[in-house]
Amino acid sequence: MKRLWTPAWIARHVAMVVLVTSFLGLGWWQVSRAAAGNAISWGYAVEWPIFAGFVVFVWWREVRHTLRGTPPATTGEAESAPVPALASAPTGGPDGSADAAGADGPRPGFRRPVRVARVAVGDGADDADLVAYNRYLSWLNANPGAKPGDYPG
Repeated sequence: MKRLWTPAWIARHVAMVVLVTSFLGLGWWQVSRAAAGNAISWGYAVEWPIFAGFVVFVWWREVRHTLRGTPPATTGEAESAPVPALASAPTGGPDGSADAAGADGPRPGFRRPVRVARVAVGDGADDADLVAYNRYLSWLNANPGAKPGDYPG
């Protein structure tokens, strides 16, 4: 529960309380306006509590996500055991990289980008339309201020 009492989370809690009370107050204000004869205020009287409910929903979802994120440290031998150095960690991948899902489970964070090898299909010389279109594109690139109708080909 200490994760929910960091300065960032305290700001989120305060923002949630302020937004919910403000939205409910605005809803009550619209009910009083609607009772005074402003018919369009009935729609707003329903809308503001829905906004307040959405704020509570997002706040609750973020709380659950934070509490599920990283498990708190357990007391016992696991705390007193020294952490192994990175060089002595077992390598899991064929390229010598460390296994992303180690003994501690999956680690949150960024992974390496996926590299995809590009395979050349061909130069396209056998397709006359493709050659003409590529010539047109190269002409447009060479003449940036020209309009497509100015193409001499």
